[in-house]
Amino acid sequence: MKHLSLVVNIVLFVAVGILYYLHFASVKPNEKKEKNQITQVAKANGNSPLIGYVDLDSLNEHISFIKNNRKLLESEQMAIEKEWENAYRNLQAQKDNFLKRGNSITQAEAEEFQGKLIQQQQIVDEKKQNSTQALNDKSYKFLDDVQKKLKAFLVDYNQDNKFNYIFTTGNGLEYMVYKDSALNITNDVVEGMNEILNKGNK
Repeated sequence: MKHLSLVVNIVLFVAVGILYYLHFASVKPNEKKEKNQITQVAKANGNSPLIGYVDLDSLNEHISFIKNNRKLLESEQMAIEKEWENAYRNLQAQKDNFLKRGNSITQAEAEEFQGKLIQQQQIVDEKKQNSTQALNDKSYKFLDDVQKKLKAFLVDYNQDNKFNYIFTTGNGLEYMVYKDSALNITNDVVEGMNEILNKGNK
């Protein structure tokens, strides 16, 4: 049985070698090289559906416009959190100072102070909520704008490469259990989007 398996493997190896030779022997030396690997795959695929994919994590890391704006949004989020924490520290300091009076505090004064403190807490929380909502709206508008530009770029990009479908992939978006790296168009998208977004940002 082991002999038979070995013979079959040798035959397959030889057959692949012959096919490899016949394929590359038919290519003339003076033929121009293809523009890129994606175009080669597209042409080799003939009339069959061709699927490309874009790695969103790479776009976030290598498209300077996205990367810079993401940092600005993160800074604004941190500023909102810091302002809220400082406001609560201030309220705690007011409370501590009030309680230092100890037994001299009357029931009426305690109730009045508590009412004012609760009112200030509500103002602080409401301000944080409004600031966070405004930042969320800003983030959504930014991401929506980038997505529209990405779609427009891919429509233009696909005029040459003739993909039937282009998917996105990335951390938390791994719906494809197998990806052929030859169909990864991320580098082309990064280069093209950087050019478009940097022009629009000047």
